Amino acid sequence: MASKGKAFVVLGLIAVIVFALVYFGINLTSNFGKSKTEITSEDASKQLDKLYRNISVTTAEQIKGQIDLDPVAVGDSLPDISKFPISVTNTTDNFVEIFSSTEKSGTGNDGWLNEVATDFNASNFEIDGRPVSVKIRNIPSGTATDYIRSGKYVPDAFTPSNELWGEMVKSQGIQTELVSKRLVGNIAGVVTNKTKYDQLVEKYGSLNVKTITDAISDNELAMGYTDPFASSTGLNFLVAALGTFDSSDLLGEKAVQGFEKFQANVPFIASTTLQMRDAAKTGMLDAFVLEYQMYINAPDLKSGYVFTPFGVRHDSPLYAIGDVPQEKLDIIKKFAEFVEQGKYQSLAKEKGFNGLDDYNSELAEVDGSLLSSAQKLWKEKKNGNKPIAAVFVADVSGSMNGEPINQLKKSLLTGQKYLGRENSIGFVSYSNNVTINLPIGKYDTNQQSMFVGSINSLQADGGTATFDGIVVAMKMLQDEIALHPDVRPMIFVLSDGETNEGHSLNDIRGLIETYKIPIYTIGYNANIKALESISSINEAANINADTDDVVYKISNLLNVQM
Repeated sequence: MASKGKAFVVLGLIAVIVFALVYFGINLTSNFGKSKTEITSEDASKQLDKLYRNISVTTAEQIKGQIDLDPVAVGDSLPDISKFPISVTNTTDNFVEIFSSTEKSGTGNDGWLNEVATDFNASNFEIDGRPVSVKIRNIPSGTATDYIRSGKYVPDAFTPSNELWGEMVKSQGIQTELVSKRLVGNIAGVVTNKTKYDQLVEKYGSLNVKTITDAISDNELAMGYTDPFASSTGLNFLVAALGTFDSSDLLGEKAVQGFEKFQANVPFIASTTLQMRDAAKTGMLDAFVLEYQMYINAPDLKSGYVFTPFGVRHDSPLYAIGDVPQEKLDIIKKFAEFVEQGKYQSLAKEKGFNGLDDYNSELAEVDGSLLSSAQKLWKEKKNGNKPIAAVFVADVSGSMNGEPINQLKKSLLTGQKYLGRENSIGFVSYSNNVTINLPIGKYDTNQQSMFVGSINSLQADGGTATFDGIVVAMKMLQDEIALHPDVRPMIFVLSDGETNEGHSLNDIRGLIETYKIPIYTIGYNANIKALESISSINEAANINADTDDVVYKISNLLNVQM
């Protein structure tokens, strides 16, 4: 009996301990599950007001500047072509330069074409008794198209990811010859979380681009895609989506109305595939677009996501560009034949290419001028019925003096043409203190003139209170949201250095998380880890640019987001 009593006591103690562990475990989980910086909206408002009161803020006199109403000339913002590296150097004086998309002229699994071109150059081919070779330049398809169409730099040949870019070049009146329809096989697709995929298949019977756009339109799928001005997969998806609403007239009223409803429920447009993948890792997205070659090389995706093909194939066509001399055209054709050899196609398979070869393009051939119009439609409709309110926050500390401040001005003056009349814009600058150069206002001609005037008046001096500038921008946006609840807030921070005055990231992280304002950061010749951390909080992009390419990069960013 004594032993039984002891047993009951022990069991009782165990029960108490288990209960305590469960109770406190739940509470610990609850507490640790919350971000240390998570705060309520009411507390955030009080904290924002308190931080704002601690900052020395002045409002500058409004100065009008002279605006240029001419459309953006893409060539003017493009950096020198040397910004895009040569991945294979020619070995002879008689050679052709080929612009190549990045998934095949990079490194590792993305370096297939480089290996083939290196072997080609080592093979000592001759044409008409003269040794020949190729030079490969690694450059994104959309950017390459900008160079060619603007005439700023035209290669001998071009191998984009898909034929859509070739059609756009051709529509510009530039002479093109399709030398090879396929150098290597690849396709674009939507990568969907397995759980969400099963739910959609159960409802729709199958998953394809039509059921995907239907699910997004009905707010059943949170999907992101990439910038159709720069990304091959993004452009492909745009055209494929328009086709689901009216395949006979991609830009007709029915297609446009369908696209507006669909786009209103798209939570995320990424400037790059990398930015989109990072957003997907946070669990924000159920699905996103990707090329099969990248999908098959990503173990974390293959195990938890399903790949659904769409649109035109990404078979890396090869074009001769411009009035190419016969001798150069012969080199291009010789290279295309060389690429087709079995060993190089087997090498491509090892690197993730030439998969799903039974997939046939769902789209009929699309005229290049229609593609340009589709991009324009996307630019006009991508934000749905929610206009943007954005505040630009510019670093005018002493370290920005000279070329950095000149490039900042130039990049903003070029980029402001992309801002859109339906949006509202404000402008803040900071050094030791913060100046509201331009209160938020509708971006009409008058606001544009004052925005230009504010930019032109900037002078660099003093310390770097970056987070004070962000606090002021957040306060301006919260006041704007109180007046216009439907606007989508954004902040763009342009800086060259680490914060050395004012508030810290820890002081404002909770506010950024609570208000969910995406903060896009642009570093000038800098490695600004704190700014990168800010951008990552709400899946915004960070650009680390130098003075040679910052104008182009900012123009692209504003074109996507504004």
